[in-house]
Amino acid sequence: MRFPPTLRPALILGASGRIGGILRHQWASAGADLRWQRRARPDGAETEVQGWHVFDPLADPEALAEAARGAAAILCLAGPVPGGAAGHDLSARQLVQHRDLALAALEAAAHVRDAGAGAGVETGTGAPRVLLASSAAVYGAAPGSLSEDTPLAPVAPYGAAKAEMEQAAQARAAELGLEITLFRIGNIAGLDAILGGWRAGFCLDQLANGQTPRRSYIGPRTLAEVLAALLRCPDLPQVLNIAQPGAVAMGDLLQAAGLEFARRPAPAQAIAEVQLDVARLIGLLAAQPVPAADLPARLPVATAADLVAEVRALDLLPNARSR
Repeated sequence: MRFPPTLRPALILGASGRIGGILRHQWASAGADLRWQRRARPDGAETEVQGWHVFDPLADPEALAEAARGAAAILCLAGPVPGGAAGHDLSARQLVQHRDLALAALEAAAHVRDAGAGAGVETGTGAPRVLLASSAAVYGAAPGSLSEDTPLAPVAPYGAAKAEMEQAAQARAAELGLEITLFRIGNIAGLDAILGGWRAGFCLDQLANGQTPRRSYIGPRTLAEVLAALLRCPDLPQVLNIAQPGAVAMGDLLQAAGLEFARRPAPAQAIAEVQLDVARLIGLLAAQPVPAADLPARLPVATAADLVAEVRALDLLPNARSR
C-alpha cells in the first residue's frame, strides 16, 4: 500500500493515545487539515501546544463542536483500554466512556450540520461522518471467519463496552440522520498484549494441539495507511472489520521478534482463534484511485516476520525501548 499524498480535514479524538501516536507519526507529511485532540496539555506545557485541540469532549461539547466545524470526518479513538494508562482492570465508570464519547461525537456532528443549515446551507449537508474505533473483542469466542454480520457475543467487559457503544451509537445516528462507521479493529502489532506487553518471564497459553492462540493482526504502519485510505472514501459501510488477511500465532510473533517466553496449558475458556473476514475492507481499498501494483500489495496477508518488521521500524518493541 502507498500512503496517499493528502487527507481530507478530520478531527481525531483521543489523539494522545497509542493509535493516535502512530497516526501523528505516519501522517505528519500528509499536508491536510488534521485536528488532534487531547484532554490535557503535555507535561510541562504551560500554554496551548501548536497543532493540538486541548479539551475534554465529555465536559466541553462546545469546544468539540467548534473543533469539528469544517471537518469531513470525526475519528474517535478516545476511551480507556485494558493495560493502558487507566490500568489493566477498567471500572464500569471507565468502560461507559466508550459509549459516552461516541454519543458526544455524534452530537458534535449534528451541531455542525445544524449550524450550517442555520447559516443557509442545505439541511442534511455539512455534517462530518463519524468514525468510531471498536474492537474485534465484540465477537467474543464466536467460531470461524468473523464477518461484519456475525452476531456479537463479547465475553470480556471491554468487548461488552464496545458492543454497547456500537448499539447506542447506531441508534443515535439513526435518530440524528448522520452517517456513521464502526471500525472493528483486530490486534495491532506493537500495541497488543503480546509484542506490546512483553516483559521478562512472559508466558503464553498453549492449546491442546500444541499451538499458541491465533489472532487477526494489522501492522501499525499498515493501519495508518488503511485509515488514511478510508478517510478519503466518499462512501463507507456502517460496520467494517480492519485487519490484514489471515491469522497469526502469538508464539510466532514473539519468536520472530526474538523475545523469549514460556508456555502454560491454556485454560478451558481460552479463545483459540479470532480471525476477521476482511473481504469488505479489501473491496473498499481495491476501489480507491490510489496507484498500486495489485491488491495483495495494498493489504498484504499478515505474517509474523512482516508484522515484527513494522513494529521494529517504529521502535515499538519492548527490547528496543529498553536499549
